[in-house]
Amino acid sequence: MTTTLVIPGRNASATIRQCLQAVTPFVESGELAEIIFVDDGSTDNTREIVAEFPVKCVPGLGRGPASARNLGWQTAQTDLVWFVDSDCVAEPNALAPLLARFKEEADGEKKLGGVSGSYGNMRPDSLLACLMHEEIIARHRSMPPIVNFLATFNVVYRREALERVGGFDERFLKGQDAELSWRVMDAGYTLGFEFDSRVAHFHETRWLGYFKTQRQQGYWRLWLHLTHKGHSTGDSYSSAVDHIQPPLAMLILAAIPTVFFAPTRWIAPILVMLLLLTQIPMTVRILKQTGKLRYVAFAGMSFLRAFWRGVGLSHATIDYVLAGKEKRTTKPKNTVQPKA
Repeated sequence: MTTTLVIPGRNASATIRQCLQAVTPFVESGELAEIIFVDDGSTDNTREIVAEFPVKCVPGLGRGPASARNLGWQTAQTDLVWFVDSDCVAEPNALAPLLARFKEEADGEKKLGGVSGSYGNMRPDSLLACLMHEEIIARHRSMPPIVNFLATFNVVYRREALERVGGFDERFLKGQDAELSWRVMDAGYTLGFEFDSRVAHFHETRWLGYFKTQRQQGYWRLWLHLTHKGHSTGDSYSSAVDHIQPPLAMLILAAIPTVFFAPTRWIAPILVMLLLLTQIPMTVRILKQTGKLRYVAFAGMSFLRAFWRGVGLSHATIDYVLAGKEKRTTKPKNTVQPKA
């Protein structure tokens, strides 16, 4: 089976050169048939940088990463499509473990629809980037070979599966990777995970930028679960403990007025303690994984993250209520032009 790499990007000049330098050897070695970069309306010099490499540059529609990825895989002519983000740098052995999973399929088993890999960290000098990275690695270490969720920063999909389900749902700004993987599973395919396949990511280093992204994640997570019921209690990557934190954070905000009344002044402090307790399991896992005391800061980061996600969740809830009965079975139209 042959493979095409699809990279979506918009204003990716800060990272795209390193991204393409890392994957060009895969074409030279024959592992990849082609690299397709979908430029989703860049206004910087992204296209000029891409032109330096043996890459097919496809103009996008400015509708976000889901639309760009769809244009990419629809342009590809191969059996398999590898998706890597424009702010990721593939390790030399990133692709081989993913392709090996397709070759290992046994006759009579449910066909493998897609396989994703893990992360590396391109910004080890940033505390925020390291906290994000170590959390992801801790989650990835506990994921089994067969999973029920795939992320798109490093994933190979069978083109047949993409065609069967119609590709990515372009209405989602965030969460389109989970949404696609659930539809692929519903179509009868299995999903795989390979920890040994890694692409290093330029993680966010600005705290405000990170929390704003988490607010968006909270917003789209509600619409995701309204569209695909039955996944709100967790998946191969996250657990019910993770999903309960944003609503719990919003309960804390709602309970703040109760501290001024004697009979109820204990409610908010108890809720705060509960939210803090939910940070302990992952914080302990990261501390054991790294052996570095500075990662106790994860508890504070995750605690604050719950409030930003909760704000997004609350915003989505209000939109859902105001949408009207006839519109509640779908998602709001995505009119934002995010960075792919």
